[in-house]
Amino acid sequence: MKNDRFLRALRCEPVDCTPVWLMRQAGRYLPEYRATRAQAGSFMALCTNPELACEVTLQPLRRFALDAAILFSDILTVPDAMGLGLHFAEGEGPKFRNPVRSAADIDRLGQPDPEGELRYVMDAVRTIRRELDGRVPLIGFAGSPWTLACYMVQGEGSANFPLPKAMLWNEPQQMHRLLDIVARSVASYLAAQAAAGAQALMVFDTWGGLLAPAQFQEFSLRYLGQIVAELKADPRAREVPVILFSKGANGHLPGLAATGCNGLGVDWTMDLSSARALVGPHIALQGNLDPAALQASPEAIRREVARVLASHGKNPGHIFNLGHGITPDVKPEHVAALVEAVHELSQA
Repeated sequence: MKNDRFLRALRCEPVDCTPVWLMRQAGRYLPEYRATRAQAGSFMALCTNPELACEVTLQPLRRFALDAAILFSDILTVPDAMGLGLHFAEGEGPKFRNPVRSAADIDRLGQPDPEGELRYVMDAVRTIRRELDGRVPLIGFAGSPWTLACYMVQGEGSANFPLPKAMLWNEPQQMHRLLDIVARSVASYLAAQAAAGAQALMVFDTWGGLLAPAQFQEFSLRYLGQIVAELKADPRAREVPVILFSKGANGHLPGLAATGCNGLGVDWTMDLSSARALVGPHIALQGNLDPAALQASPEAIRREVARVLASHGKNPGHIFNLGHGITPDVKPEHVAALVEAVHELSQA
């Protein structure tokens, strides 16, 4: 690797300066991304074209001195490959033509073949890894079982996902059956990404924070632990570090750390010093600037970067990131100011 800061920090080893990458660093805030998406014709056409997925993955690295690339894809590729009929309505977000609402619907679900129905993702990983040529590490990712189940049962995006919540209360065994199928599918999908060239793996539990503590442990944490265990037992992935990010679930950081993962994402509602106290010195922490800070002036962004760096302190094991993804209205020059501030201030 020409730049291995990210991997070293993920192993809690010393680095010359804090590595930085950003969730949704390839996206609509970049004019070159918008042009490539227009060329593709649709979001899913972009995701399923390995060459174009590689192009948009590399676009932010051409602008900013980022320390990692993340595969350009979508968390809903796995349920789409299960036959749920993913499509994106303009201005309305993702929708499924065949949502999972009954035991019979669950019975029909199969585990997708990563080199079959999801071959386009693996081809994208291989293409990106080749084009990176060791410049920075490549992160592969998937959605968590609970988060994917939210979309699969609801059939579309939602602020609070009432239908999957009703299923976990009314038919908990059916929800467990669904989550187990999804967890096994996600573990296989991530292991295949590692075999194709991903050098770190991340699981996004975007909707874990919707669950009450007991439900989080039963319906989210349990299956995150299952995925980590399966990856650590799989010869394709056992040496590849795993990061878990459960948005809005900071109270569960000790339990998430106990899964055996290598790193934890932290959203902006908790200081990194408090997170570090909860998980100890041997788990990397990733985060945790409020994404809205990128709307502020470059001077204000620099002050916030300094605050986040100070909150973690000088000990190893910090990967600078946002507490969630970049929003489409951010100015690219503000991202440049953030990246420059992270490297400069952490080195100092």
